[in-house]
Amino acid sequence: MLTASKIHAFVFIALGVLLLIDAYTYFGLRALLRNKSVKVRRIISWIYWGINGWFILSVIVTTFVFSSSTGFHGVWYRVLAGSLFLLYVPKIFFIVFLLLEDAFRFVRAIPVGIYKLIKKDKASSVDIFQSRRKFIGQIGAVVAGIQFSGILYGITKGKYNFKIHKAEIAFKDLPKEFDGLRITQVSDIHCGSFDDREAVLHAVNMANEQGSDIMFFTGDLVNNKSDEMDEWMDVFNRFKAPMGVYSIFGNHDYGDYVSWPSPEAKAANLQKLADIHKTLGYRLMRNENTRLERNGAFIDLVGIENWGKGGFSKYGDFNKAMQGTTPGSFKILLSHDPSQWDEQVINHPEKVHLTLSGHTHGAQYGVEIGNIQISPVQFRYTHWAGLYKENDRYIYVNRGLGFIGFPGRVGIWPEITVITLRTA
Repeated sequence: MLTASKIHAFVFIALGVLLLIDAYTYFGLRALLRNKSVKVRRIISWIYWGINGWFILSVIVTTFVFSSSTGFHGVWYRVLAGSLFLLYVPKIFFIVFLLLEDAFRFVRAIPVGIYKLIKKDKASSVDIFQSRRKFIGQIGAVVAGIQFSGILYGITKGKYNFKIHKAEIAFKDLPKEFDGLRITQVSDIHCGSFDDREAVLHAVNMANEQGSDIMFFTGDLVNNKSDEMDEWMDVFNRFKAPMGVYSIFGNHDYGDYVSWPSPEAKAANLQKLADIHKTLGYRLMRNENTRLERNGAFIDLVGIENWGKGGFSKYGDFNKAMQGTTPGSFKILLSHDPSQWDEQVINHPEKVHLTLSGHTHGAQYGVEIGNIQISPVQFRYTHWAGLYKENDRYIYVNRGLGFIGFPGRVGIWPEITVITLRTA
């Protein structure tokens, strides 16, 4: 767990970087505003530094009154997180164009210097560069404006822009009795981040309206604490399916990201969350398996606790969860973090036909147009959104129903997955 001193040091380093971004962006704005009156430039400068100063000061004050035991939640923290993305992502896009122009100027510095010495015409070369820099700055400003608009939409509307994603997968060894089995998958609810009850109810209704035979929830019911569910019990107990609702824990469910007064308090929190799953009507699976039966045939359903590559928790025990399954049977695995599929499932001697995961959220930011998928999360996860196949095994990574950190979604919309299994 990070100590308060480490958190404070990290915040001040981060703020230093943000101030550098502010300063560089300001120099770019000055070039764009060169032809404006002194009064206009002064007003814009005051507004620019006033907004940035408010954000920096708010972060400093909040850091020193922040209690790590509360976790990242609440209206004020959502305001700060939203402001961070709204203010700085557009600036980063803007300064990329400025940096490209500065790099070009650096490369051209020597030949231009020689040109000025020969022609003795300083003014014309300076004008050329100022004109080019203004043009590049204008392009950067347009791109930054698009990003600002997109993020603003993502914070206000996009986070509840629920989408149904459908997939149909054929397997040669799926029992014919399960041909046409319809699965609804929901993941990463993060109920502590929601602020619109009607929108969330709409999502639950959308999931139920798919008329699936069975429903799976693949982890992260809360952000940090089981208490976050208190006001949402009568919403998420509405998930229904004829063959039942099955669930697993995600990395956020364990309370690893907040301080607890004792190990016993942390364990009690997890036990309360397990009880909540039961009260909601979910069959919580913790490194175990069960048989799903249909018309006299069966498939094995395996549910594992969170296991994530790198610094994420590794409570999951894949071998334990597989004990008791029938060798050669058709298997579905519920595993929150898709990195486990890469590390332990793809090449396991016992074939798992379909794995259902979540966790990545698609970074809640990116572009999906047809088969084109772009998101920063792809630099961390090989499989991060949608359906993948390797070694004759499939994984579907749900983009998540909720959000955390950045209080919005841009381009990667909240998802309800519907998968139909077919016998090939």
